Amino acid sequence: MSTIIQSDEVDVLVVGSGAAGSLFAATAAKAGKQVLVLEAGPEKKLSDLQSSQIWARKLKWAGSPVEESGNHKIGQNFNSGFGSGGSAVHHYGVWPRLHENDFNTQSQYGIGFDWPIQYDQLRPFYDRIQKHIGISGDAKAERWRPAADDYPMPALPTLNQGNVIAKGFKAKGLHTAPIPYAVNSVPKGNRQSCIFDGWCDAGCPTGALANPLVTTLAEAKLAGAIVLNNCLVRRVLLNEAGDKATGVEFQNSNGEIFVQKAQVVVLAAFTVQNARLLWLSQHSKHPQGLGNNHDLLGRYLMTHPAHTIWGVFIEETQPHMGLSGGQLICQDGYANKKAMPESYGSYQWLIANACKPNDLLGIATSRADLFGKKLDRFMQQASKHFGTMVGICDDIPSAENRITLSSNKDSSGLALAKAHHDIDPRVAKLTEHMVKEGLEIFKAAGASESWTGPRAGMHIMGGTIMGKTAKDSVCNKYGQLHDVANVFVAGPGLFPSSGAVNPTYTVTALSLMGAEHMLNSWSQLS
Repeated sequence: MSTIIQSDEVDVLVVGSGAAGSLFAATAAKAGKQVLVLEAGPEKKLSDLQSSQIWARKLKWAGSPVEESGNHKIGQNFNSGFGSGGSAVHHYGVWPRLHENDFNTQSQYGIGFDWPIQYDQLRPFYDRIQKHIGISGDAKAERWRPAADDYPMPALPTLNQGNVIAKGFKAKGLHTAPIPYAVNSVPKGNRQSCIFDGWCDAGCPTGALANPLVTTLAEAKLAGAIVLNNCLVRRVLLNEAGDKATGVEFQNSNGEIFVQKAQVVVLAAFTVQNARLLWLSQHSKHPQGLGNNHDLLGRYLMTHPAHTIWGVFIEETQPHMGLSGGQLICQDGYANKKAMPESYGSYQWLIANACKPNDLLGIATSRADLFGKKLDRFMQQASKHFGTMVGICDDIPSAENRITLSSNKDSSGLALAKAHHDIDPRVAKLTEHMVKEGLEIFKAAGASESWTGPRAGMHIMGGTIMGKTAKDSVCNKYGQLHDVANVFVAGPGLFPSSGAVNPTYTVTALSLMGAEHMLNSWSQLS
């Protein structure tokens, strides 16, 4: 394969078009920078999205395989996306904020790392994002919510399933509130309000859900950013001294290899692929890959341990309606990460998720022990009386949980990524408590029967963590590599701790902070 040198240099080259990459691109393009976005996956438009379980699968990861190991795998195929908008096209739009105690777990609990920023420093970016993108919620009902501006849109309504399960929380002395959602409860601009048909997992063709196709990716294109799909970035290129990136090497769908020059490179290809790219970008000054001069690249890989509770109720729940992420939230288990003996971490409940008859998160597959006439009888009842909720726990960052390179290669001749993740026994203990509580809540809500499924990894974080120095982290608080200042990393890979909330809202707040720092520091970077 021949290498073709691109002569035209761009100001900002962004790898990946998901929530983080699209926001970087939009911010830079609006500031007048020449922006090029390289997306490894195919182009997707809002009109392409289809409300079906088959379509939902098509939005998930379809790039090079990731070799996973450990007793609590990260679930790359489910948690990642591929193509325009990345995983944010099929994310559920559940947007809670991290809490103050998520930012200083080492100083407060003696576990993990303190972030190089505090909540108060990130709060203005949270507030600006929610005003710009639009979030629905009820701030008063969220008794646990950190200090913040009020939501710009009223909360989405609670439907039958949510009302039924909420009775169990109330009976146990626990509190619920509407989930804070990046989903329109009222029309916003050209985006209509939610129709509660429960197909968030397959994308949202109405535009009610704030995915990049209708928010930041659309804004980036409107501001002049160029987006090239089916372009796989192979490595970051450096100058001879190894202290500045000069661009990237990428490959198109025909297998042709190009060199694209850029003043600044932003890696926003999601957690595993960002680390893989840094590993692949070896240089005489960085023989073990970029950001790895202190053997930290890929370390502290995290995922949220999650358990689903299912049940059948006497009341009709209309389980197919609502939103994939649920209707209500409970964070009563968040404030004290050492509240349970021999355990560690915060946890939250996302309550009354919309469920379809089958597929991964469906009604039928929740009872893998049933088949034939027994399954038919179950479905006859459950199709109208089913209820569910998911509990999400903190993770503990461990140096042994790491993204590295495999000896195996993909069809492009690049080493595959390996992702190893084991669950910490203290977190496993917390999941046991959470499951016990969940089953008790369903019983108190009047479930005739309730059960749980296996523990699974939800969301992927860490691997390129931020910190104050190169000796304890890969990036600084803005996502800049300590070793090469004009390379930014964006996404949940920056998280030094996981918290116990869905990460996309925090990803966007960090990306806005990083993008504005990039622009404010332009004279030192270019």
